[in-house]
Amino acid sequence: MSEPSLQDQGTSTFADLGKQMWSYLTGKGAAINYEFVDMAVEVPRETGADSPRATWKLNGTLRITTAEGVSKG
Repeated sequence: MSEPSLQDQGTSTFADLGKQMWSYLTGKGAAINYEFVDMAVEVPRETGADSPRATWKLNGTLRITTAEGVSKG
């Protein structure tokens, strides 16, 4: 018997696949690491093409760890 396709599981875009993976990994106590090397992101302060922008520079690792049963207090 074959496994259901992504479309059978309601996945039609990369974003949908990412959501399903995140949901699965959350229950597994997974750690997800993103490594950025000289990445720059320009963030507009206002709307419009000529809006002044802040530049965020990322160079290193962002680690996201999931856990079950964590309560906010």
